[in-house]
Amino acid sequence: MPPVWIGLTLAFASALVTNTAYSLEHDAAAALPPLSPRRPFRSAQMLLGDRRWVLAFGAESAGWLMYVAALRLAPLSLVQAVAASGVAVLAFATARGHPSRLARREQLAVVLAVAGLALLALSLVDTNESDQHPAVIGTVVWLAACAGGAVLLIAMPTRFGRAASLGLAAGLLFADGDISAKLIGYGGWWLLALVTLIIAYAVGTSVLQWAYQRGDALTAAGTATMVTNAVPIAAGFVLFGETLPHGGRAVLQVAAFGCLVVGAVLLGHQQAPQADSPPPRADSAGEGPAPASERNALPAGPLWK
Repeated sequence: MPPVWIGLTLAFASALVTNTAYSLEHDAAAALPPLSPRRPFRSAQMLLGDRRWVLAFGAESAGWLMYVAALRLAPLSLVQAVAASGVAVLAFATARGHPSRLARREQLAVVLAVAGLALLALSLVDTNESDQHPAVIGTVVWLAACAGGAVLLIAMPTRFGRAASLGLAAGLLFADGDISAKLIGYGGWWLLALVTLIIAYAVGTSVLQWAYQRGDALTAAGTATMVTNAVPIAAGFVLFGETLPHGGRAVLQVAAFGCLVVGAVLLGHQQAPQADSPPPRADSAGEGPAPASERNALPAGPLWK
């Protein structure tokens, strides 16, 4: 079997394991007292003290190792395209095996994500991997832009639901980590990317846990997954010199990105709370977790409030 197909098989297995772990992480984190970025050590202690969360995080780490192995065997853009299938896995796990339980906008978002994956795969057929090392300045700017965007999403209110905006921030950080993992494979001075890899994954994981406490797993991790896949695909062409498609393939790729963007918007749309729902209450360090219905209705205010 050609190495590229082994890599894509590993990427698919990684998507299955990682997104199943996301669903389990969500259930564990949502049951904990409110996590706060102002108390990172206390938050980490609560997470590491929860056996369910530790097991889920262990599964996520195993999925990430499969992803790293896939990057050694297949182009970054192809690996990320296959990894995008994880949104469907996450939806199935969130609905407990019954997709009909999902809201219509969520069902449509999953369909668009899968359609985007299929279109992207078609557009990338016969794409050649380049051994071209990226420009240092361009790489630094790209990583800094993603990190800066994540910081803004964390610190400032947005028109998205809070779970979605935090999921988007986590996705940008994970994208930085994925790109750093690719850079490390070049060896030499690129091994310095290990620093950005550790920071990006550590902070991204923390942000995703906060997102879990403000919405369902599909909204938080689904948004993160789509961003995590879309940004490195673009980086593959811009930074790593992977061949851009032409003609019909270019049209397919634009349509694929359109599907992913619309899917992310649908997941990010915050539904209004029911009229008879109790008003949401703010998180505080001394209170237990709010009920799921209240967490989903939290206002899209700054995380730091």
